[in-house]
Amino acid sequence: MRTAAIVPAAGQGQRLGPGVPKALRLLGGAPLLVHAVRALVQSRLVDLVVVAAPPGDVSTVRGLLDDHDLPKDVVVVAGGETRQASVRLALVSLPEDVDVVLVHDAARPLVPPELVDAVAHAVRAGAQAVVPTLPLADTVKQVDERGDVLATLDRASLRAVQTPQGFRRSALERSHVAADGADASDDAGLAERAGIVVTTIRGSAEALKVTHPIDLVLAEAILSRRRGDRAR
Repeated sequence: MRTAAIVPAAGQGQRLGPGVPKALRLLGGAPLLVHAVRALVQSRLVDLVVVAAPPGDVSTVRGLLDDHDLPKDVVVVAGGETRQASVRLALVSLPEDVDVVLVHDAARPLVPPELVDAVAHAVRAGAQAVVPTLPLADTVKQVDERGDVLATLDRASLRAVQTPQGFRRSALERSHVAADGADASDDAGLAERAGIVVTTIRGSAEALKVTHPIDLVLAEAILSRRRGDRAR
């Protein structure tokens, strides 16, 4: 089975503040996108990485990846106006012999390659869709439109979902066709709507998502610790 990883990186990431697209924000001197792609290419099971870049910045992103000595088999294609559109455009660009597809957020730059391998392995072992998850540490409240609490949810049955999310290619293609333009926050959500069973595996605290400025501070701390460990 050949495995490809798709990285939708065409969004602006407004919650991180004004400036360059979120995927190009710097972390430890390199863009978030570079860190994320590097983690994917370090995986033993990923054969190809496809980055969906902002439509007007394909050549810029390609040059950026080349400047950081990432492999030439990292392909850059034009993304769409939404995350789903970017994944769909990258999906149709894949070679026919790709059987397993991972979808990974550029905003999760420090995902351990071991987690990438675990997701890919679970799909290769027979799962149609796989997502890494972590238990919730905080109490979760359900609220109405005014912010009044309606209920306290049982967090024992709730999980925070990460990426990469892994799919048999046919399952992911079927999920996007069935969506018919409907929106979802992740590809696993599309799979659920299409009636595909989504399996979970244990995620990693280091696969945090950079959404707010404070997340960059946490990511810098993780990156600094890793560099210190390598220097020993």
